[in-house]
Amino acid sequence: MRIRTRLIAVAVSVLTAVSMMAGCGSSSSSEPREIVAKEEAAEKAEAKDAGEQQDAQAEAGAEGGQEGGGQEGEGQVDPPGQEAEDATTIEEQVLIDRDGIRVTAKQYVTDSIWGEGIKVLIENNSDIDVMVGCDALIVNGYMISDLFSADVAAGKKANDTIYLSSSELKAAGIDVVGRVEIYFHAYDSDSYDSIFGKESAVIETSAIDRIDTKANDDGVELYNEGGIRIVGKTVDENSFWGMAILLYMENDSGRDVVIQVEDLSVNGFMMTPYFSADVYDGKKALDDITLMSSELEENGIESIEDVELKFHIYDPESYDTIADSDIISFSAKQ
Repeated sequence: MRIRTRLIAVAVSVLTAVSMMAGCGSSSSSEPREIVAKEEAAEKAEAKDAGEQQDAQAEAGAEGGQEGGGQEGEGQVDPPGQEAEDATTIEEQVLIDRDGIRVTAKQYVTDSIWGEGIKVLIENNSDIDVMVGCDALIVNGYMISDLFSADVAAGKKANDTIYLSSSELKAAGIDVVGRVEIYFHAYDSDSYDSIFGKESAVIETSAIDRIDTKANDDGVELYNEGGIRIVGKTVDENSFWGMAILLYMENDSGRDVVIQVEDLSVNGFMMTPYFSADVYDGKKALDDITLMSSELEENGIESIEDVELKFHIYDPESYDTIADSDIISFSAKQ
């Protein structure tokens, strides 16, 4: 059951990434709300009302002072050649070369739709058709979804691009890509037998010295045991599939883990959480708990107020349970 839930969650995650990059989804301008501890929810609601009154007064005063004035910095442009200097680049390098399969990183690219990525050349010098993909993609220490899969016939080559999910880079606060870790796998295209898996390679870009190493862990700490920490960040009530709860996770447990959600309820109603996050040892991740619109409508839920859940954490290799949390409760800022 847990394996099936994980597969469904992965499928939802991939489809969501595709819809985001294609510009699909809700057109609502509603911003995600912060997650707060239950006892803080009422206090923050009162503070919000007082703050709105102060903002209205300040805005009225600012409008009077802006008449006839220009905007500071108006008309400034970057010096000639500045954009080219800031462009991220990589050196060509062989990422993997085994079992007759070679993958070479050729160029760092930026696409107006798919975002940033690594252009690669895949050479299949074996005598079987193969499919090459990624087990994991890690950018600046954050687990990032990838949409990479290349089929290459025996004795042939293929050019392809490993794209870095722009929505997940934004969620992680990554403005500059400096370090990319890729874990490759390869299968026989006909029999689906594994040729190799988790073959890792590291690419450092020209921006390696400019990356921000501060963790994007603002929010309410929900779990912190055994080197595994989970933080509730925001609630998005206008996500592509319905509603979403964004979590930050970091793993310093000494081994790779999978984190799932069980026994989730929203406003007292049991819901199906579509969520499964692989977090490698020493890495961080941000991912959404997806709540489907059909189930929200069935239970008459228009806004997330109170949430209860449990975390189930297990070893991805042995499937042995590492930890099952107690019931955790939190609310969304009103």
